[in-house]
Amino acid sequence: MALFRTLDDLDPNGKRVLVRADLNVPVADGKVTDASRIERLAPTLRELADKGARVVVVSHFGRPKNHEPDLSLRPIVPTLAAALDGRKVVFAEDCIGAPAQRAVDGLRDGEIALLENLRFHKGEEKNDPAFAKALAALADVYVDDAFSAAHRAHASTEAVAHLLPAYAGRLMQAELIALDKALDNPARPVAAIVGGAKVSTKLDLLDNLVSKVQLLIIGGAMANTPLLAEGKSVGKSLVERDMIETAHHLAAKAKEASCELVLPVDVVVAPALKPGVPIMTVAADRVPEDQMILDIGPRSVALICEKLAACRTLVWNGPVGAFETKPFDKATTAIAQQVAALTRARRLVSVAGGGDTVAALLHAGVVDQLSYVSAAGGAFLEWLEGKTLPGIKALEVGR
Repeated sequence: MALFRTLDDLDPNGKRVLVRADLNVPVADGKVTDASRIERLAPTLRELADKGARVVVVSHFGRPKNHEPDLSLRPIVPTLAAALDGRKVVFAEDCIGAPAQRAVDGLRDGEIALLENLRFHKGEEKNDPAFAKALAALADVYVDDAFSAAHRAHASTEAVAHLLPAYAGRLMQAELIALDKALDNPARPVAAIVGGAKVSTKLDLLDNLVSKVQLLIIGGAMANTPLLAEGKSVGKSLVERDMIETAHHLAAKAKEASCELVLPVDVVVAPALKPGVPIMTVAADRVPEDQMILDIGPRSVALICEKLAACRTLVWNGPVGAFETKPFDKATTAIAQQVAALTRARRLVSVAGGGDTVAALLHAGVVDQLSYVSAAGGAFLEWLEGKTLPGIKALEVGR
């Protein structure tokens, strides 16, 4: 694991600390509808404020093309204040320039300001040096607590880290430790569950994982293509026929790397993806032509759970069925509950991430029972793909 400075290495008393957060949370009718990202950020802000820092929070919100009032961060203020035990949060109408400077200058030790949406300035996404310099002028120290934005080389995630002493916040620190335990320095054997819709969207991920894990379990609709590559009929299931050669290549690479590739041995099929349709469980090589695969079957679940019981580490990205529609949630839920049980018994280090994965774990009621669940989407996926994340690279000591 690369070396990073953390809050343990920082005495923030009296310092202006620029905290890059991810406050890109769902908002409806001017109110935050899911505060989980804010709640996970709160410990870093609370610790800095308690130690006497003048905390300056910056974040993006949505994808504005210019200054769009509907994408202001102002509605976040009450929820952020509540997550900080009712502390006052000052809001600045801009993230640079006079409004931002006034807000920062008005802070006393232990107080917090939230600046306006970074993406109201084109310089943010362009990683513009002048914009980064304007942000850096507001602070003495930089703390990055937004792993979910670390895969983007933006001014607030990359350039600023080169202009100020840079530290990882508590959420970033927890993420880096969890990811290091998952793939970089794991307890072996290591398993990976990869689900989702299409092989083509996770080619880089699969290609990287076969050289790092001993067990690769493929589920969801993306399993249909390798099943077809093995000569099995998949009926009218979602399948990528132009990826069959790629599936052959993946199987060959897995064999060469001594990585066991696990595909469904039985599947749950139906004529359509909707509630109340008649369903059947059939062998993976016996899918009727008028049916589509919508979940893996009980024999597949039993096989996967048996193999996971022999593993020490698991990385999970993607459900193994169309879990949003019952009864096609059964396999994902059963596997999630087994993973949670193994984790509770300290027999498995389990790290999961990706929007659908988190939703599936919430649905199964076990999201708090795994070793670590990443709220990051794209950044978690790119890390699984073995890519260098600019926001992480910029924090490394001796970069």
